[in-house]
Amino acid sequence: MTETSAEGMLRIAVPNKGSLSVAASELLREAGYRQREDSKRLTLIDEENGVEFFYLRPRDIALYVGEGTLDIGITGRDLLLDSGAKADEVVGLGFGRSRFHFAGRAGAFTSIEELRGKRIATSYVGVVSAFLEREGIDASVTRLDGAVETSIQLGVADVIADVVETGSTMRQAGLEIFGEPIMHSEAVVITRSGAELTASGSASTGLPAAYETFRRRLDGVLIARSYVMMDYDIRAEFLAEASAMTPGLEGPTVSPLHREGWVAVRAMVPSKGSQKLMDDLYAVGARAILLTEINACRI
Repeated sequence: MTETSAEGMLRIAVPNKGSLSVAASELLREAGYRQREDSKRLTLIDEENGVEFFYLRPRDIALYVGEGTLDIGITGRDLLLDSGAKADEVVGLGFGRSRFHFAGRAGAFTSIEELRGKRIATSYVGVVSAFLEREGIDASVTRLDGAVETSIQLGVADVIADVVETGSTMRQAGLEIFGEPIMHSEAVVITRSGAELTASGSASTGLPAAYETFRRRLDGVLIARSYVMMDYDIRAEFLAEASAMTPGLEGPTVSPLHREGWVAVRAMVPSKGSQKLMDDLYAVGARAILLTEINACRI
């Protein structure tokens, strides 16, 4: 079946493979958008929501968005900065997190000051070169497309700069991380630099009107992932203390119970630390404390 692009549709680039691909598609599904079932499919039109998806190499996404060929992209912050594309980060998505570090032979380096005059191998020349320039360090940078860990052993480089998740790959290669992280990366939503939403979506520098809905839905999913709904019962005289622990976003919902002197309280609370919060509420007299996941929301 062949799909034809419709005018005025929001055009979104999604990673076609790699660590960001599955998580990005899951996020979009949670936001109510159609996603491909066949991993070989390159485009998909969600006509109901006014969106067309393009499945591209993560490293190419920032370039397409920066040139204005596509309106929005989901890619890594590291890939965005490395590309040099005229695109801006809109919001971090909280998955695909990683750190960027320098590494050398175990015991050979202790600080980035020792990089002066050294040969650095990396797959992210743009990121590394920008970092060295900010720090005022003169060193040569060589691009390698993969397996940078072997470059020191082969005599191509003195130091490497690469993504670090657990560090096990570098340790296996006899390398040791040194210095502070070059950067922290995660999946991000990007738009071309200077793009603004217009009511009609017709301006050449504007984004289609469907962008506003997209951002609202995305924000709703991200908030829903970060919060849970907490319900509990408590005696009215302890309400003020308990409410201070569970202020919600705009204040908790408080309802009288059939049992005299008791009230029911409902509030959104951060999912992180929610178990400790339950303990604290119990200690001040709350009972029947429940946590419920939030699937979606609009704030």
